[in-house]
Amino acid sequence: MSAAGELQKVQENNNSLICVGLDLDRKRINPKYTATIKGLYDFAERIIDATSDIVCAYKPNVAFFEELGPEGFSLLEKVVKRIPDTVKVIIDHKMGDIGNTAAHYATAMFERFGADWVTLNPYMGYDAIRPFLDYKEKGAFVLCLTSNPGSRDFQFMHVVDKPIFMYVAEKVAYWDKEQNLGLVVGATHPQQLRNIREVAKYVPILIPGIGAQGGDMEQAVLAGTVDFTRIAVINVSRSVLFASQEDDFDKAARAEVEKLNAAVNKLREEKSGS
Repeated sequence: MSAAGELQKVQENNNSLICVGLDLDRKRINPKYTATIKGLYDFAERIIDATSDIVCAYKPNVAFFEELGPEGFSLLEKVVKRIPDTVKVIIDHKMGDIGNTAAHYATAMFERFGADWVTLNPYMGYDAIRPFLDYKEKGAFVLCLTSNPGSRDFQFMHVVDKPIFMYVAEKVAYWDKEQNLGLVVGATHPQQLRNIREVAKYVPILIPGIGAQGGDMEQAVLAGTVDFTRIAVINVSRSVLFASQEDDFDKAARAEVEKLNAAVNKLREEKSGS
């Protein structure tokens, strides 16, 4: 089965489009867990154990591990190993370098750290992405239109008759011969998300920017899935990880994911009944 097919299978089994971003921000985590590497692992472990049956993926962002030095990379390995095989791992590193270097990145992410999917920067073109495609059973989400305000600096610039992000969407759809490519499109751009989905056809879309960044859940889900006929992954981080600053944070995280799942399933029921 293709990487996209495997992702869809997990979504069906767990009845969830939700991916939890494991952004281990020590400024936001209960101080009880931030003093040591073991404490950070314990925090992540409790989040994973509390939610792994009701999400489709986890997305550890490398920056929060890298700042800890060698111990941080060891922590990343341990956190990924804690994630059950029934859930996909998306390592968020936004890599993008020349082919030879990209090949080493691919080996590191897929073989050393155990990612199922990664995030890539398309700026250097196809040869920076191709080494990841050699892992046909793995997947890569390519940055297309990001949720941050700075996305307008380059991604919205018009070349000939359309913005750069539309060229990225077209290229990725063309390159996706093995159903192991996807796009990253922020929920803060709902109309552009609809336009990208038209061009991307059946390419999975990873959608960050819900909640704290201002993206609307309903618009993101309906546009990203085309009324539940395509694959979309809704990423949430802060609203789940930091749902409580007390020692019940794992229970609060589960309750937040359950609320998100219920909102998505309500939309699904409304669409199936219309």
